[in-house]
Amino acid sequence: MKSRLLAGVVAVLLAIVGAVLVVTYAQGADQRAVKDLDPVGVLVVTKAVPAGASVDTVKASVVLEELPGTAVAKSALKTLDASTGQVAAADLVPGEQLLAEKLIAPEDLQTSGSVKVPAGLQEVSFQLEPQRVVGGRLEPGDHVGVFISMANGVVENKAGAATQLSIHKVLVTAVQRAPEGAVAKPAASASAGTEPDPRDVNLPTGSLMVTVAVNDINATKIVFASEFEQVWLSKEPLDAQDSGPRIMTQQDVYK
Repeated sequence: MKSRLLAGVVAVLLAIVGAVLVVTYAQGADQRAVKDLDPVGVLVVTKAVPAGASVDTVKASVVLEELPGTAVAKSALKTLDASTGQVAAADLVPGEQLLAEKLIAPEDLQTSGSVKVPAGLQEVSFQLEPQRVVGGRLEPGDHVGVFISMANGVVENKAGAATQLSIHKVLVTAVQRAPEGAVAKPAASASAGTEPDPRDVNLPTGSLMVTVAVNDINATKIVFASEFEQVWLSKEPLDAQDSGPRIMTQQDVYK
């Protein structure tokens, strides 16, 4: 009886020792595997970023992650410290590594035509005064909301003026500005060919030609409104709130 009990105790002890050895070996193997992968910290996109977005927007949409060295691209960025003033050269997709070539100077974005028209959409252009184009501070790659105002629109069978944010988050593919001389009292530090300083409070004069990418129905809406009614644009990033369609009439303004 005692011998059987002793044999049982020995068996339990051997099982415990074996389990400890297996766990220790497994942990060591994991550590060796991680060490062999040479993990590298790189910036990875966590939220979709449209082409033309500022580096500040990009910074808010990436996170530093450790990835196996063999899986890290040569041009992957670890920091944005050297990217001040740059913009996204193309749409950034969640999960992708942020590559150096995905950030370029704003003027390179405009001249390279890197804002691609999404499949199935078409481009349409219209001309507006600066106050209708966010003070003239739009760039290719921005997204806008298109407001259409009708002086005699029909709302619930009642004629009257009406405005609606009719098209949301429209991709801007090009912005053509008035010549340098058309800007009233330009800042002394501004040089030819540079973009307006966002801190410049001088009022722009002249019109801007804005080109956007939309589907066929929305293109027709924009052409009709430009031809017969009024168009106003807001700068509407992809994460802007959308409360649904609403037609604003004179009676609704004070509600």
